[in-house]
Amino acid sequence: MGFFITFIIFITVIIFIFSSKKFSPIPYFPSQPADMLLIIKALSLKNNQTIFDLGAGDGTVIFKAAEEAFQQDLNTKFVAVEINPVLILILYLRRLFHKNRKNIKIIRDDIFKMDFESLIMKQSNNVTIYLYISPWYIERVIKNCKMKNEKFSVVSYMYPVKSLTRKPSFAKASEGKEIIQGKNKIFIY
Repeated sequence: MGFFITFIIFITVIIFIFSSKKFSPIPYFPSQPADMLLIIKALSLKNNQTIFDLGAGDGTVIFKAAEEAFQQDLNTKFVAVEINPVLILILYLRRLFHKNRKNIKIIRDDIFKMDFESLIMKQSNNVTIYLYISPWYIERVIKNCKMKNEKFSVVSYMYPVKSLTRKPSFAKASEGKEIIQGKNKIFIY
């Protein structure tokens, strides 16, 4: 009986954390495994690059990209930003056993309020932001990321960022946009 009550309390706490706007303002949905190779391609991994996953969840993208960078012997840094304490714990546990753990940093912060400018200034000039968040929050996060020097690229999974212009180097002639189509769309800015 004691185990059952403990289990019910544990489940209740988990549900509270995932449904609380303070601990999890954006619903948790992991990126589709079927699109992972396309997401990694869109991130365009290279030396001296820093990749931020804002709302990193369980770190599916960060850890797969860090594995790929490790295999290519790249000095790419990865920063997972998450607010949900349960997901933070999962991120720390996953990093503990990752081959490229020295290049993975985990930050518990609110992506709407964090001082993104000072965080980016500490990084290389080559910054990429990965987003897979609810469409009604994307513009708010991008507004918080914008700096005086807007030299960063954005990869958005599933949802376009209307306030950004897509990179013309990969443009479709008719649209001036780069969109990679997998199971879901990947937008590159």
